[in-house]
Amino acid sequence: MYAFEYLRAESLADAAKQLASKPDAKLLAGGHTLLPTMKLRLASPGALVDLGRVAELKGIDKSGNALVIGAMTTHAEAADSAVVKSSIPGLATLAGGIGDPHVRHRGTIGGSVANNDPSADYPAALMALDATIATNRREIKADAFFKGLFATALQDGEIITRISFPVPTKFAYAKFPNPASRYALVGVAVAQTAGAARVAVTGAGNNGVFRHAAMEAALGKAWSAAALNGIAADAKDMVSDIHGDAAYRAHLVGVMARRAVAAT
Repeated sequence: MYAFEYLRAESLADAAKQLASKPDAKLLAGGHTLLPTMKLRLASPGALVDLGRVAELKGIDKSGNALVIGAMTTHAEAADSAVVKSSIPGLATLAGGIGDPHVRHRGTIGGSVANNDPSADYPAALMALDATIATNRREIKADAFFKGLFATALQDGEIITRISFPVPTKFAYAKFPNPASRYALVGVAVAQTAGAARVAVTGAGNNGVFRHAAMEAALGKAWSAAALNGIAADAKDMVSDIHGDAAYRAHLVGVMARRAVAAT
């Protein structure tokens, strides 16, 4: 690990100020991606701005018909929250299936969303639930936020503050996890609202998380696992690696989608 300056923010305004004062600084949330890459010398930020003490970025609340989760809320807190369980039970289940206990007690929803790992669980949930990502500057819909592998719409100096999830009629997430990392080899989130169905896939696409239009159309007509029979993902759009080739992942998309719908 290269030498770096450690800065601890006491407020959101303080974090933004410190980030602006250090052009090569990075925000530190849970640190499960950033710190390992620094240890391997694959990243060498000159400074880290720790968000751990920023109270404004924490908390879970129900506001109208929306579940609002602060960016520094840990996966364990989301999984154990009575508010999450009563509002969107499937989201609590998703959070409880991330990594292992150590990861769940340190990793945060904001860090996961900002990193946009192509095999992470939360991006699929945000996209399926038509969530809104709020930053210290603006609000961004999930469909416009995720831009590809590890890429998002965040600009320099922009800090995720909270994520707002409209409460759906039905929601579930099913994944086929890598047995070692628990990352999704393929994960599918499905949501039903009063007027539409949304299906988002993580872990499989060669450009990161994506929505599956054909599955959405089928579920919009009939919300059942059987409605997805015969609808396949295109293998040419899938990742192929040592954990599973493109054809296998394409098959798993259909399997996980049907399991998710059956779980609602």
